[in-house]
Formats: sequence, structure tokens, C-alpha cells
Amino acid sequence: MRVADFHFDLPDAQIARHPLSERRASRLLIVDGASGALAHRQFADLLEYLRPGDLMVFNNTRVIPARLFGQKATGGKLEILIERVLDEHRVLAHVRSSKSPKPGSMIEIDGGGQAQMLARHDALFELGFDEPVLPLLERVGHMPLPPYIDRPDEDADRERYQTVYAQKAGAVAAPTAGLHFDEELLAALREKGVESVFVTLHVGAGTFQPVRVERIEDHHMHSEWLEVSQDVVDAVQACRARGGRVVAVGTTSVRSLESAARDGELKPFSGDTDIFIYPGRPFHVVDALVTNFHLPESTLLMLVSAFAGYPETMAAYAEAVAEGYRFFSYGDAMFITRNPAPRGPEDSV
Repeated sequence: MRVADFHFDLPDAQIARHPLSERRASRLLIVDGASGALAHRQFADLLEYLRPGDLMVFNNTRVIPARLFGQKATGGKLEILIERVLDEHRVLAHVRSSKSPKPGSMIEIDGGGQAQMLARHDALFELGFDEPVLPLLERVGHMPLPPYIDRPDEDADRERYQTVYAQKAGAVAAPTAGLHFDEELLAALREKGVESVFVTLHVGAGTFQPVRVERIEDHHMHSEWLEVSQDVVDAVQACRARGGRVVAVGTTSVRSLESAARDGELKPFSGDTDIFIYPGRPFHVVDALVTNFHLPESTLLMLVSAFAGYPETMAAYAEAVAEGYRFFSYGDAMFITRNPAPRGPEDSV
């Protein structure tokens, strides 16, 4: 399977660089998994496509202000993007500078604070801070907007690049499908009889890394930490027993559930996952998916293609481009029911 099979052309004007005034104001493209039929709706219309007894699975990770600016002792400027918080004082981070800092060297953080370069682990740097790192980030850090939102972060991003139900700090990218939900919509879901439960997956900066191989099968996924609790397992089992559907909000919720069910049975799980879902990989848990529109040739687009079918996914994306949908993190969304017999690129020629 070729990475190039997942390419599509997107006009620059359709990249959403700012959120809409209201979370639920985005558009919603409905994709019927059984037929591939499409419908153009508004995000609040999602209620019409959910049934009493369905179970929505949200990712309650919280985005940390993971981008820091500073300078080395030599005066050279640098930029730090934290990939993972290791403990109260240590992180793994990407560091951009003219020359990489050496072990033992000190970094002065703009706005106040210091870090020491402790060690290098391949492309990542282990940094130690002289104070607890999460409060320091809240004080002087910047929201880590994705590379395609090519503008400085603003005060409003502290709220809008964050779900309203975010709880557990640790992500350096938002689980963007959840950005469309506000408290009023969540209350309407409860009133309709739709259950909800939370997993945690701390989204890493690796989610934006391009796939640098020609064959999908040669790609090695980055690792991310996740937790699927016994409460989630029990909720899924209860949903199955009452005939409901498991609706994942975002690809991170899909990766969490399917990682915890890699042997076919959903079990509690806490730890790292490098699961890579592409056409041909089975789904053991998820029946429907709420997701944003993803980058061309990305692993997330491959996951959606595995769920909805490759020809159906690429046709939906072509329709979204033609109809002027807004793409990526601050963009519009899709609601997809699982294709019972998904085809891959090699089956679609």
C-alpha cells in the first residue's frame, strides 16, 4: 500500500487558522458506512444521528502550554516543544536552535525559569527544570498550535485549543474532534439518553510528523501514553448488552480503545501504544466515529480509511474540498458509521 494513495489537494484558504465564534458552529459531513452516502449538516445536528443507549467515548487529556522560547548560555536563541512530561521536573522535548545544546548546558527560559540539558535520546532532548514543570508552563508557556496554523498563539487559544471536558494534563496537541462540544451539547446528549465515558491519551507532537516512507507497511508509529480504565470496559460491555453503539470522539479515542482490545477483547490498559491502523486492520470496539478532517498522506487519514473504506473516505474528502469545508484542528467535522466491508486502495482500482 502506497502513502501516495492518500494524497489529496487542498486549497490553502480551507485550512482553518482560527476557531469559529462558537464551538458547535462548524459543519458536519455525514458518511454512511454501509452505503458511502453523504449528507451535509451542522455539528449540532449530530444529536439526530445518535440513539438512546449509544455510548460516546471522549478523550479527557488536557493540552499543556508546551512551547517555550529561551536562549543558551552562549546567547543563541532556541525553541522548545515538549513531547512528554516524565516527572515533576523532567521532560522529553524537541529543541530547535542553530546548534543543539550539549549535556550539562543551561537554558534560560523567556519569562523566567531555567532548564538543564540532561541527555539526548535520538531526536528528543531530556531537560530538567529547577522548578515543577507544569506550573512553569502555565506561567510562561505557549499553546502548541500545529505547524499548519502558521501564526503565533493568542490568549483565546488557551481556551479554544482545549476541550471543555479536559482534565488530565499531558497532551501537546488537542484531541480536536472534541473541540466542537460545548456544555449545552453535552447536556443535550445526556437528555437524549446517550451515555458517555472518558479515556485518556496524551497526544504527542509526533501526530504531525509526515510519513517518510513510500510503503505504509514500512512506517513505524510514534508512541503515546494512554489509559483505558475498568469503568470504560464496563461501560462498553453494558452498551453492547443494551444494543447500543460505541461512538469514538476522535481518532485518539479510537486508538485508545483498539489498543486496549488488540487481542480482540477489550481490557483495562495503561501504558504506551504505537498502534497503527490502516486499511486491512480490523476494529474490535468502535461502531461510529466523530472526527475532523486530517492532513494528506497522514496516519490519521489512513485510520479513517480503514474505518469508512478507502474509496468512501477519499470521495468524502473530495466532496468536502469541493463544498468549501474548513480543514484540520480548528476546522469542520465528520460523523462516520463503520463500513462493514471496507476496501483498501488495492481493492479500489
